[in-house]
Amino acid sequence: MATSTPEKKSLLKRIGNGTKPENAEMTFIDHLEALRWHIVRAVIAWMSVSIGIFIYIDWVFDNLVYAPAHSDFITYKVLCNLSHTLHLGEALCMPPVNIPLQGNTISGPFMSALSISMIGGIIIAFPYLFWELWKFIKPALSHKEIKYARGSIFWVSICFFTGAAFGYFLLAPFTFNFLANFTLGSAGAYKYMPTLDDYIDTLNSLILGCGIAFELPVLAYVLARIGIISAAFLRTYRKYAFVIILIVSAIITPSPDWTSQLIVSIPLLILYEISVLLCARVDKQKAKEEKEWS
Repeated sequence: MATSTPEKKSLLKRIGNGTKPENAEMTFIDHLEALRWHIVRAVIAWMSVSIGIFIYIDWVFDNLVYAPAHSDFITYKVLCNLSHTLHLGEALCMPPVNIPLQGNTISGPFMSALSISMIGGIIIAFPYLFWELWKFIKPALSHKEIKYARGSIFWVSICFFTGAAFGYFLLAPFTFNFLANFTLGSAGAYKYMPTLDDYIDTLNSLILGCGIAFELPVLAYVLARIGIISAAFLRTYRKYAFVIILIVSAIITPSPDWTSQLIVSIPLLILYEISVLLCARVDKQKAKEEKEWS
């Protein structure tokens, strides 16, 4: 079949410009169409993982979701053994936790299973979801910007999974232990009756919140490339950042013991220092580029 005149002109234009068809100039409708297919593929991946989790929801709930509320959770054992190894006595051993969950609606278990499956699907499929976002953004970047963003999918995924693991294995046990043993008023004045939805919402917030918070180095790198922050700025306000981190750690930990607070604050301090190093690297690259152009 013969090629129509507009198609011939478009093809000749791309050949004359030495560009590939996929890199040719796109209209607004073309961008919407590309975005639509990126979203469709991302949703298919997300739903596929969510369905897989839903099929094994009983195992997922017993061994993963409800595990931080058990007194034999691995974090409790590791911290207590570490406390004895360091001759700190029971400093890192948290008191037994008992969180009997209840439901007040007939659809509660089913809706909770859907929530667990959906959030779990986002967590597991996160690298692919970000990859689809990157594929949509990449054509709009210059070769230099693409060079600087090399490995972004890997590092963004690593930061997210590290944060999610931190929230699940460390923050969740500390949080549930603190909340379960916290009392209000005189004995018997307040009856503690946590619901299944409340427990799942708290766990989801901790995991996703930490996953996003651990993207701080990536965010710092992007802001440094744009020119909003610099290593000097982060160093200047380092002492204020450390105070805020220590306050947050003190709120999270169930006891006023300094060793417990230190375990929680160390990852946050490391993230801040990594951000400083990344910004310093960006500053050196910018200085080198300015020197070459001068």
